[in-house]
Amino acid sequence: MVQNFLEVNKLQTAFNTEKGEVISVEEVTFYLKPGETIGIVGESGCGKSVTSLSIMRLLGKHGYIKQGSILLDGKDLTKLSEAEMRHIRGNEISMIFQEPMTSLNPVFTIGNQMMESIKLHLKLGKKEAKQYAIEMLKKVGIPRAEQIINEYPHALSGGMRQRVMIAMALSCKPKLLIADEPTTALDVTIQAQILELMKGLREDSNTAIMMITHDLGVIAEMADKVMVMYAGQVVEEADVFTLFDEPKHPYTKGLIASIPHLDYDSDTRLYSIPGTVPTLQLMPKGCRFHTRCPYAMEKCATEKPPHLPVDEKREHKVRCWLYEDEQQKLNIMDGSEVHV
Repeated sequence: MVQNFLEVNKLQTAFNTEKGEVISVEEVTFYLKPGETIGIVGESGCGKSVTSLSIMRLLGKHGYIKQGSILLDGKDLTKLSEAEMRHIRGNEISMIFQEPMTSLNPVFTIGNQMMESIKLHLKLGKKEAKQYAIEMLKKVGIPRAEQIINEYPHALSGGMRQRVMIAMALSCKPKLLIADEPTTALDVTIQAQILELMKGLREDSNTAIMMITHDLGVIAEMADKVMVMYAGQVVEEADVFTLFDEPKHPYTKGLIASIPHLDYDSDTRLYSIPGTVPTLQLMPKGCRFHTRCPYAMEKCATEKPPHLPVDEKREHKVRCWLYEDEQQKLNIMDGSEVHV
């Protein structure tokens, strides 16, 4: 049986603010095997990016992991020193950041920034590293790669900078690739090319991938399983086919219902989930989605729903009181109890 390469257990990430401690991510748990892809979806501010930055240990001076563990190939990343993490970043884990302009250093050329990690992790000389960097730029669809490698980030468009970030992330063939909105600034042809590159890396190097995106179409194409986040919590998780065919949580249903379809009439109004994501400082009691949920009951406003399985394989889990009976039946079958 293939062992999990990444195990995130009850991760809780907090930030110190002027108004005190704020919990940004709470009780996030998931597992990832080599060569497996997990898609993480949800609105802006739901905790997707903070989850990925927690794994990379790049939370800044105000952020910290308060509880939980992050096991990468058996090593708990929460207990490693910064020097040990620097060796892991770019080598075992690479990340495609959401905003390439703030991720690329404006005072160094594209070549210098790419070659630094290539020389460090692949042990190549300067000449070989430069040639390898040019090849990677060509693979992500960058024209004139021989000239672009000598340019500074400000000379490139947003889409070109994004492709440079993707080339940097893929260059060292990491064991875990975290892609935070990797195709946002790209046109559809380049997007398809990048997704194919990521599939190739997964197949050739058995790389595990965390795909963070708003685009459910990308999730449907790339992911093996999906984790839906809302207000810092995982509200539903399942394999990709089950999630799209049989969504359980009202929030997941709302996300899927808001996808536009080609067969819509011109006067068809797109569905949108009412309300907005609550702020971290004013999180609702009980179920965090109850203020926007069309199925909310009195219980939802006062009691936190547990995150429990709703199928016999115990792989489809949902955080919702609507499925309390299904969860209790499963727990009676295996002799366990529901703990809230």
